[in-house]
Amino acid sequence: MRYYVMTLFPELITKGMNTGVLWRAMEQGLISLDCFHIRGYTKNKHKRVDDYTYGGGAGMLMACQPIWDTYLAVQERIRERAAAEGRSPGRKRLIYLTPQGRVFDQAFAEELSKEQELIFLCGHYEGVDERILEEIVTDNVSIGDYVLTGGELPALVMMDSISRLIPGVLNNDESAEDESFNEGVLEYPQYTRPDEWMGKRVPDVLLSGHHAKVLEWRREQSLKRTAERRPDLLADQTGK
Repeated sequence: MRYYVMTLFPELITKGMNTGVLWRAMEQGLISLDCFHIRGYTKNKHKRVDDYTYGGGAGMLMACQPIWDTYLAVQERIRERAAAEGRSPGRKRLIYLTPQGRVFDQAFAEELSKEQELIFLCGHYEGVDERILEEIVTDNVSIGDYVLTGGELPALVMMDSISRLIPGVLNNDESAEDESFNEGVLEYPQYTRPDEWMGKRVPDVLLSGHHAKVLEWRREQSLKRTAERRPDLLADQTGK
């Protein structure tokens, strides 16, 4: 998986990706990251990337030209790599992070993890000129019903979630399969040593060594926890 991020704050993206599991995955060549600093592509002598909105209103809007030229640079990088690998570059999905987009969830993460390359556009200020969005964006995506100061944190959230689904990124592939949301329910409670801590004991079934009973207990606990904490997930499955 190759990520291309168009941003005003590349250092935020690189610092977020150069840690833990994601850093190890990049070291192993399982994922890669290219950040493109939008301000570096503006033709404005003052390096401005925004301007006032037509029709009035508070705040500034990111302009078309710097984003368009950044996009062209991304496309050139993709073409160069495709040529070096003897393949067609094709059209890549370009994700714009916005509260107005489709809400990101596990199923969407799994869908995007099948792509070989993804482009992210991180907006700021009051947003981005609608014309450039119409021209280049394939997916408008939100990570929740709230507003942030920019698209960098949502981009990091998405890249983290997508990356851990790529084979080899996690040490144990089962850990990516047997967890919350993969079957439409929340993950069951988990425990480690010691058997007893502050008077609280690990459930006996987990110490029994009876694999079938452990699986049954975990399924029951997943359903119970989902009903208590996210009943909407069960309602989605039943259509009620």
